[in-house]
Amino acid sequence: MKILSIAIPCYNSEAYMANCIESLLPGGEDVEIIVVNDGSKDNTAAIADEYAAKYPGIVRAVHQENGGHGEAVNAGLRHATGLYYKVVDSDDWVDITAYKKILAVLKQMVAEGTQLDMLLSNFVYDKQGVTYKKVMNYRSVLPQNKVFGWEDIGHFVKGQYILMHSVIYRTQLLRDCGLELPKHTFYVDNIFVYQPLPYVKKMYYLDIDFYHYFIGRDDQSVNEKVMISRIDQQIRVNKLMIDYYDLYDNKLVPTKQLRNYMMNYLEIISCISSVMLIRSHKEENLVKRDELWSYFEQSQPRMYKKIRNGIFGRAMNVKSPIGRKMTEAAYFIAQKLFGFN
Repeated sequence: MKILSIAIPCYNSEAYMANCIESLLPGGEDVEIIVVNDGSKDNTAAIADEYAAKYPGIVRAVHQENGGHGEAVNAGLRHATGLYYKVVDSDDWVDITAYKKILAVLKQMVAEGTQLDMLLSNFVYDKQGVTYKKVMNYRSVLPQNKVFGWEDIGHFVKGQYILMHSVIYRTQLLRDCGLELPKHTFYVDNIFVYQPLPYVKKMYYLDIDFYHYFIGRDDQSVNEKVMISRIDQQIRVNKLMIDYYDLYDNKLVPTKQLRNYMMNYLEIISCISSVMLIRSHKEENLVKRDELWSYFEQSQPRMYKKIRNGIFGRAMNVKSPIGRKMTEAAYFIAQKLFGFN
């Protein structure tokens, strides 16, 4: 039985996908690498087939009509046979030493009969042209090298949050929570992390720099200009996240720590949507910003009140041009501090 299934969503990825696959091959027979060709127009399909033929016990090639990044993740999950599931984007890669440590922990959990739900590790913002690479770590908030629950975690600071890059989920948990990412929509990686969280009971954190998150291509989805051009997709994801859970439902969200983390995550996503709408400098997008917050208020009034009255909620809803300039200035500072975009 495979320990870990790793999906690589690929769309016109011929220039860099080999680097990603090569970084994952050292996992050997413990892993299956599912290369999902999402209707590419270049040589992605041929490269995927070549690796599948060369490493038949490790690499699998899946070909589908274009459905977007989320549908490629869905396809990987449908085909996954491993006990755990990881997504690695085709322009990213992993550190081999950290990779082997992660596999060793997962194998240990399986051998001990521990049903671990989520394993976390650090990721590196590998921003092109930047000498110092920002690392997202959780050593200040998560217990290290042991199994723990939500009641054992500390307080996540602003800018410190879990992304797809830092998480490995138990495969069956993703299926049990009904995870199905929307087609033809970017930014669904936030849903991938957020939706399963109430189902997570047992976690493990390794303070190692495992995932290298490449930032620098002009056509990349997190490029600011691209994000603004696709703002309707960001808003769609934001609204879906608002609707998933009433975070004040004690049956769904049984601990204060989990509630606080999910509330902070929702706050961050809503702020990202708002600041991109502000950054567009278009009047119609300011209307969309107001509509988004109105939707939040109508859908989840108690959660809305908590986030809207916070410092970030107030900053995202300023009406004056001077106020919006101050919001943009704060965004630039955060961008420098945390290394995103």
